[in-house]
Amino acid sequence: MTDEILRAYKEVESAVERYIRLLHDHVTMLQNTEPPGSDKVVRLTAGSKAMTDSAGIYLSYAKYVAYGMPASEEMVEDEIQG
Repeated sequence: MTDEILRAYKEVESAVERYIRLLHDHVTMLQNTEPPGSDKVVRLTAGSKAMTDSAGIYLSYAKYVAYGMPASEEMVEDEIQG
């Protein structure tokens, strides 16, 4: 793959990780300020988990493509470390 695709993947990965971290922080803040069982907290907690799961799937495939669609995850790890 091109260096530009790999660079773009790393930028997206960083942005998604930051977004997920901020979202989790927001959920925690709401859990500490809203009444227990609040509909807002319940919905945002479920949404946060869904975003985390979806982002993991998305980033997994994006990483696979960015590293040239290697035959195994070990090859991706070798590429990252090498």
